[in-house]
Amino acid sequence: MAHIVVIGAGLGGTIAAYQLRDELGAEHNVSVVGWGERFSFVPSNPWVAVGWRDRSSIEVNLVPVFKRRKIGFYSQGARRLDAAERRIELMDGASVSYDYLVIATGPDLAFDEIEGLGPDAGTYSICRADHAVQTKEAVERLIRHPGPVVVGAVQGASCFGPAYEFAFILDKALRDAKVRDRVPMTFVTSEPYIGHLGIDGVGDTKGLLESELRQKHIKWICNAKVEKIESGKISVSELAEDGPVIRVHELASSFTMLLPAFRGVEAIRGITGLTNPRGFVLIDKRQRNPAFPEIFAVGVCVAIPPMATTPVAVGVPKTGFMIESMVTATVRNIKRLLRNELPDAEATWNAVCLADFGDSGVAFVAQPQIPPRNVNWSSSGAWVHAAKVGFEKYYLHKMRSGTAEPIYERLALHALGIEKLKDIKIEETEASAPQ
Repeated sequence: MAHIVVIGAGLGGTIAAYQLRDELGAEHNVSVVGWGERFSFVPSNPWVAVGWRDRSSIEVNLVPVFKRRKIGFYSQGARRLDAAERRIELMDGASVSYDYLVIATGPDLAFDEIEGLGPDAGTYSICRADHAVQTKEAVERLIRHPGPVVVGAVQGASCFGPAYEFAFILDKALRDAKVRDRVPMTFVTSEPYIGHLGIDGVGDTKGLLESELRQKHIKWICNAKVEKIESGKISVSELAEDGPVIRVHELASSFTMLLPAFRGVEAIRGITGLTNPRGFVLIDKRQRNPAFPEIFAVGVCVAIPPMATTPVAVGVPKTGFMIESMVTATVRNIKRLLRNELPDAEATWNAVCLADFGDSGVAFVAQPQIPPRNVNWSSSGAWVHAAKVGFEKYYLHKMRSGTAEPIYERLALHALGIEKLKDIKIEETEASAPQ
């Protein structure tokens, strides 16, 4: 009997645990090491941040679900991985040993890399549920006392979609409150152009997102390097395509939400052979670490090099479709190893995204995520908002029920108007339809 441990109880880790339990059966033990007892649906954080959702409505207590699925759970969190001894030290001093490990920790948020950035320094975030709750309080103050706003993503960021989402959702919330006319907004991004998204755009994301920004009267600065954030002021250097600074901006801001760069979490950062200098896990095409072949990794914690050189550092996003594919490949490969067979599964690394703008949105499908692509599609409209609401309901239902059925490929096929769902076995649910 083998013990397979998953570090992380987020989007990737929880689904990995469900799939491992489904595929391995009762003859092997599956456990999860998480920080706290609750799963939080991160894509809903922008809605929490403007008061359209309560935090409790986007969270799931994992204790009863894991118990029902016979998955062990250590909610005290991981302090440090000892890869040589195949052991995880927990925050309370206890430890967990494993035969195979799946690292699905998500990222550490590198707010400290820019002076004045982060919830502890006076700016706001939607990266975590508790951050979104803080941001909601700040949005309420902004509505009472309107002033200039800066939203975006700093140098080294690799997750741009939520920045666009929050800018447009905040615009809608301010319009609903009848104060948008007193809130100048600027979108600041390290992307070389609007809609780049870390993957050189998808379809016409450049045109779609530029059009949305113009219609919403949101100014923007690309190739932006945030130098420093002070009370009421942000210093931004705008770089030319060949690198030199072409303009320095001093932006007034009474409310600032900038997504940070990511790095690997402290529990794994700096382990020779396991992580790169940034702390992300090194993997081969089977999701397996070359130095420690019993360790696999999925999701945002995986090391993926930037796809091209840009004037300001831009990372590659790990979207839900990519994470789901990584999980499926990892589970299959562990199952084969337990049968004394060679791993053979590779993740497809496609991208499907529903970016909600409050009353409309942009959707895109990239297959594969890194160009050149076989599918390079994007579209916009009110249907995207409805689809995002339906997707939220579906995913939270999936977490509460403890099921691991795939969903992103189904979304991609429907978005492209393909009705024949070969090899996809997903039950229709009421929540899976736009509402």
